[in-house]
Amino acid sequence: MAGERTLGDRIWYKRWPPQVPKCLHYPDYGLGDFLRQAVSKYGSGMAVSFLHSSITYDQLWELVMSLAAGLSRIGLKKGDVCAVMLPNSHQYVICYYACHLLGVTVTAINPTYKALEIQHQLKDSGARALIVLDAVYNEAERGLQGSEVQHVISTNVVDLCGFSPLKRWLGKLIKKIPSAKTPSDVLSFTKILHGTTSSPPTVRIDPSEEIAVLQYTGGTTGLPKGAMLTHRNVIANALQCEAWLWKRRPGMGIIGVLPLFHSYAMTTVMNAAIRLGGFQLLLPRPPSDMTELFKLIEKYGPGHGFIMPGVSVLFNKINNHPRAGDFDLSSLIMAVSGAGPLPLDVQDQFEKITGAIIVEGYGLSEASPVTHANPMVEELRKQGTIGLPYPDTDIKIMDGIEGTREIPPLPFSVAKTGGLTPEQSREADAYTGELVVKGPQVMKGYLNRPEETALALRDGWLYTGDMACMDAEGFTIIRDRAKDMIKFKGYPVFPAEVEDLLHRHPHIQGAAVIGVPDQEMGERVKAFVVLDPDKRGQVSAEDIIRWARDKITHYKIPSVIEFRDNLPTTMVGKVLRRALKEKKDTLGDDKPEE
Repeated sequence: MAGERTLGDRIWYKRWPPQVPKCLHYPDYGLGDFLRQAVSKYGSGMAVSFLHSSITYDQLWELVMSLAAGLSRIGLKKGDVCAVMLPNSHQYVICYYACHLLGVTVTAINPTYKALEIQHQLKDSGARALIVLDAVYNEAERGLQGSEVQHVISTNVVDLCGFSPLKRWLGKLIKKIPSAKTPSDVLSFTKILHGTTSSPPTVRIDPSEEIAVLQYTGGTTGLPKGAMLTHRNVIANALQCEAWLWKRRPGMGIIGVLPLFHSYAMTTVMNAAIRLGGFQLLLPRPPSDMTELFKLIEKYGPGHGFIMPGVSVLFNKINNHPRAGDFDLSSLIMAVSGAGPLPLDVQDQFEKITGAIIVEGYGLSEASPVTHANPMVEELRKQGTIGLPYPDTDIKIMDGIEGTREIPPLPFSVAKTGGLTPEQSREADAYTGELVVKGPQVMKGYLNRPEETALALRDGWLYTGDMACMDAEGFTIIRDRAKDMIKFKGYPVFPAEVEDLLHRHPHIQGAAVIGVPDQEMGERVKAFVVLDPDKRGQVSAEDIIRWARDKITHYKIPSVIEFRDNLPTTMVGKVLRRALKEKKDTLGDDKPEE
């Protein structure tokens, strides 16, 4: 391993935005006090807006305190794990901070998960409680089997929106408000919230050691595992975002289209908004009609301004909407695109339509998640790169074989637009290796997985599994996703997990899953399937997709299935996904209907 570098060795300081400090001070407290500090500064300001219902910082604090007291009363205590299976909502934010006030670790579960996925996360995390949306309770109930969960708490999505009983009844009747009945032994969120007048216990938090969030991710290998993010990790990343978004102004809103159960939105929407003293404009799900989002921007944007974290698919939908020009989107000031590449045409068109500056960034769950972003300065950014490391974040490019030799930067700088040219790309091959990062946002390790932790974390450096190179001015260019994780509309899909499911099909002998490029979706999930010899020609792609629909989240289901007589393997029988990816006709001919 190369020795520690000095400040002068950090070549990315050559084009460092002058508005951003290179080093920050990180407070010595946990996420409960992180919110408390914001409340003391911005008490009467709007904190969260959801379904046209808003709460101030003072109101948010009262709700957080009440829920923390209620959770304590039913037995949750420091060191326990609470699973939160909710969409973006008032309740999500309240649950998140109430748990942290008690020193309870949060593990967020995607509300669209199926029973097997829920069961894996509950059992692996050791969760003692589950807070779940009533509309998805039936699936969650099946996932409880074999877990250590002692308390299940349910809530309806509009519980804290102030809707009248009539409006709630009508909304449920016409299915505008999703809901479902829960058994009598399931606790009521609102009753726990309002069931005590006592204060929660005072808990001391060691922010550098104690786990705030178990963020489930595929990591560098295998099925989803819990990245242990400390209070310091998560708070540090929020402060790093605050520093990078130097165009911020008091009371700005951050648009929460991204799901808060994903680390990207946890930091760039929820925690960043709290740090900035702005408000979160939360949507319960990505809008099917973008005019819904446009109307919210028009309503809440004037006088505040918006920051919009997103993914390229979302920004492209805005660009291509036929009515985008009918709305005033000028309150969009900044946007950050992550979870995959940002095409140049999408970036340029978005800026023309909105007048906002949009930059590409990069992160991974193991880093809370953001490690890089392009400068919020048009003259300094480089389109086609993931930008520069965040404050206090160091990076290296290490050889991709042993990971022990540092590879130098490219002997040239890439242009402001376009990234590597074809000629530069060939030269860059010799300077490409694995991107490794170090900083206050890097996880403590994977829960109960010492071997995988040792592979990912070496001498404090996080080996990302992504292949990259660095130009002569310190801008990082992702060359390939060494991890086989697929990005579908920005959502991560882990091939091993999908393969594991497919292998449970009674007639599937072998399966391999890869991502294939798609202009609208980012990547599609493609499965190569080997059927039992006596079933070949009798089981169709549609049959397999239909079988998978109630067993795995919709976006993980392969949309393309190619049948094979066999799969390419190594000497020891490991499937060579790389060989499948290199096949030119990757999409194949067997494309079932969407």
